[in-house]
Amino acid sequence: MAEKEQARPLAPASYITRSDEDQALSDHFRLRRPSCLKCCGIAAALFLILAVVALVLVFTVFHVEDPIVRMNRVQIPQLAQLVSNGTALSGANITAVADVSVKNPNAASFRYGNSTTELYYGGEVVGEGRIPAGKAAARRTQRVNVTVEVVPARIAKAPRLSSDLAAGNLTMESYTRIDGRVKILKIIRKHVVVRLNCTIAYVIASGEMKEECQRRVSF
Repeated sequence: MAEKEQARPLAPASYITRSDEDQALSDHFRLRRPSCLKCCGIAAALFLILAVVALVLVFTVFHVEDPIVRMNRVQIPQLAQLVSNGTALSGANITAVADVSVKNPNAASFRYGNSTTELYYGGEVVGEGRIPAGKAAARRTQRVNVTVEVVPARIAKAPRLSSDLAAGNLTMESYTRIDGRVKILKIIRKHVVVRLNCTIAYVIASGEMKEECQRRVSF
């Protein structure tokens, strides 16, 4: 029996070595797993932070708000002469001066091109003026004086002139269109069109001008 036990072959050395290598590899991956999870967690946190920052920028800095255009005041010094003695003069053109402001609530400048202001009476154009190209700085208001050349002869031809004179006031309308662009960090560029429709009432007895405007903005 002792001889048979001595003749039994021993386990191969390679088998023992492979078992040790497998154990070593298992220990290596087990040690690396927390590091991989930690890296993935950090990457996910950074991505979440960037997403939140981008969302905040979109709704604050990168958000384009409507420019606000106002007709603050209209002056027509010679208009009293037009209605003197109850009749409209047909002489030379007269000048109307409109105080227009362009308010830019955005974090970037609003640049606009040459624009026009038209004055209507009785549905017909009786005057026209031009607004030169300009820029409203970020969160600033740009004020412009617009000179409108008014043709008295066109006012005299309006069928409603007699009734307006009898009522003691002249009611005119103005239309202003401003085309511009808001550009933020050379990344976001948005074309903006502002339309301003105003009703201008001139009270003959007091010489007072009253303006009421409606604004429309399109992108």
